[in-house]
Amino acid sequence: MKIEKVLIVGLGLIGGSYAKGFTKNNIKVYAIDRDKKTIDYAIENNIIIDGITEPSKEYLENFDIIIFALYPKTFLEFIEKYKSNIKSGTKIFDVSGIKKSLVPRINELLDNSIEFIPTHPMAGREVYGIENADENIFINANYIITKTEKNTKNGIELAKEIAKILKFKNISILSLDEHDEMIAFLSQLTHCIAITLMACKDSTHLAEYTGDSFRDLTRIANINKDMWTELFLLNKEHLVKEMNNFITKFIEFKDMIESENIQKIKEIMQISKDRRIHFNKEIGD
Repeated sequence: MKIEKVLIVGLGLIGGSYAKGFTKNNIKVYAIDRDKKTIDYAIENNIIIDGITEPSKEYLENFDIIIFALYPKTFLEFIEKYKSNIKSGTKIFDVSGIKKSLVPRINELLDNSIEFIPTHPMAGREVYGIENADENIFINANYIITKTEKNTKNGIELAKEIAKILKFKNISILSLDEHDEMIAFLSQLTHCIAITLMACKDSTHLAEYTGDSFRDLTRIANINKDMWTELFLLNKEHLVKEMNNFITKFIEFKDMIESENIQKIKEIMQISKDRRIHFNKEIGD
């Protein structure tokens, strides 16, 4: 299926970056966003051709491909309210960082003729809004498709085509649960660590004393609190498990230092170093 035009619902950082990437590749982009200023900005800056704030049936039925770049709960609310406005045969995609608690509920609401292919672009920034959109955040990034029993071969291939157009490097296919378990460790836990590190010591002189290590570890602490609270709670089971695993290992490391167990300290450091070297090779650093 050749992609000639798409509708993007939600022109924040990710939705806006999708729009820029598609436009750069001569794909016609239209949008729905509740903020008229966002629509106006996107049109004025040639990010989209046209956009509206109210998702009418007359507008939605013009599209065979719709990408939802919304918070999970907002995505669900949209489908609940406007599902009858989406025409038969449409293929829809999302960018949500949570799947197991969302995808089945969306599929239950949709007509069987509408195919929902859940996807997750593993890219972002610590800023948000259309003004910060940048299609380059996808270059060499990872793209995950969470395939369900309702997905067709054509639907999966279309998801892969979207990833290729936007220049993602790796395309993976996971189950809903595999995705949520993985994301709890690789993304959500790391954000929790950064948040906790920033919050555990109050000092007005941090910026005057810090080096690269603190800056690197806390970069993601500049967080969108509304979105991440929603993601943490929707994936609470997996996230709490990973937090407990981290706490256990951290306490073990603390005990090694407290007891001056030099051999164990060096052993855990070597494990860390070896895994990081392997990780660097995998990602091409």
